[in-house]
Amino acid sequence: MSFKNIVRELRVMKDGIGNNISRRGAERNHWSNRTRSHIVPDVAISDPTEQGEWANLPPELLLDIIRGVEESEASWPARSVIVFCASVCKSWREITKEIVKTPEECGRLTFPISLKQPGPRESPIQCFIKRDRANSVYRLYFGMTPSEDESDKLLLAAKKIRRATSTDFVISLVADDFSRASNMYAGKLRSNFLGTKFSIYDSQPPSDVAIQPPGRLSRRFHANQVSPRVPACNYRIATISYELNVLRTRGPRRMHSVMHSIPLSSIQEGGSAPTPKSFPQSFEEKSFSAPLSKAQESATDISSSRISGSAVTVTSQEPLVLKNKAPRWHEQLQCWCLNFKGRVTVASVKNFQLVAAVNPSHNIPVAEQEKVILQFGKIGKDIFTMDYRYPLSAFQAFAICLSSFDTKPACE
Repeated sequence: MSFKNIVRELRVMKDGIGNNISRRGAERNHWSNRTRSHIVPDVAISDPTEQGEWANLPPELLLDIIRGVEESEASWPARSVIVFCASVCKSWREITKEIVKTPEECGRLTFPISLKQPGPRESPIQCFIKRDRANSVYRLYFGMTPSEDESDKLLLAAKKIRRATSTDFVISLVADDFSRASNMYAGKLRSNFLGTKFSIYDSQPPSDVAIQPPGRLSRRFHANQVSPRVPACNYRIATISYELNVLRTRGPRRMHSVMHSIPLSSIQEGGSAPTPKSFPQSFEEKSFSAPLSKAQESATDISSSRISGSAVTVTSQEPLVLKNKAPRWHEQLQCWCLNFKGRVTVASVKNFQLVAAVNPSHNIPVAEQEKVILQFGKIGKDIFTMDYRYPLSAFQAFAICLSSFDTKPACE
């Protein structure tokens, strides 16, 4: 069988799986289905016993097939074939995960865990955010700009929830399920009362090593509330601070972001950032039999600095601090300007670029100090671009950008 025929059969298999899923979820409306992420959950869709000859292919042949598919399908939506290769059976899944590189290595997003891994070191990954004012929902899509047919690939979505003393942005892998008890829950962003300080919480530890929460926390939950294999915890991985504008002077917002889970050494020569290889448990196992109350949820907001063990050794090092790049005043235009290289076209107080905040003792090369790690800006009504690179992940970059959407009267 030729390589083209194999790819054709994989596409047919993908369509068949998609049809089965659509029949089981026929009651969902068109918008709900369209906003589902192409980066599907880490779960085997089909039963390996039903795959027949596909499951029994020789490992050498299977390796060549999947490597050929990975090299030929470099962009979305064609790259979804690779995801369905991993859904055929266990042997296909293991080989696919072995072949597919991390975003830092190949600059591509493939599996859900890619959203928690650092971006490429050289050229950034370009995304854009759509704001739905009516529903207070923010959707992160892959690509330079929105497409005309609205077939853009959803990466993450967030819903803004106002509380009495704070504001939460609950981040999910899909656009129609923002429950913290859901297996689609990715993390959250929480602000203080003034909207000047934010904390980013991840749903999983900052590394692959399993972390056992303190015993007193696990005893707060009854056995019929939370699966004992899935600690219902939020790990604080970053804090964002906006400077108060006491004198009410004109100018852009000033912000700092302390990345507790990323050491400063990650941007030094030979350094590396934490790169999770998989979620701490499969999406199938991450199930909850009852929603958590607000008191129980707050009891599990565990800062990474409070967790002991080798899993969070990065917190013992100096964390990476990001600061917004200072703009220059343009006399002719009479406004503050930054070079977004054509990616931002509308002036807004929300626009920013983040670079590393370092001092001479850190021995960071000048080129690395000036490199824009994250940039965010407006290109139209309720549409914003987001470009990120190493050492940030898509999840971390999206959470930082969400902080710009919250009201900050004391900072402007």
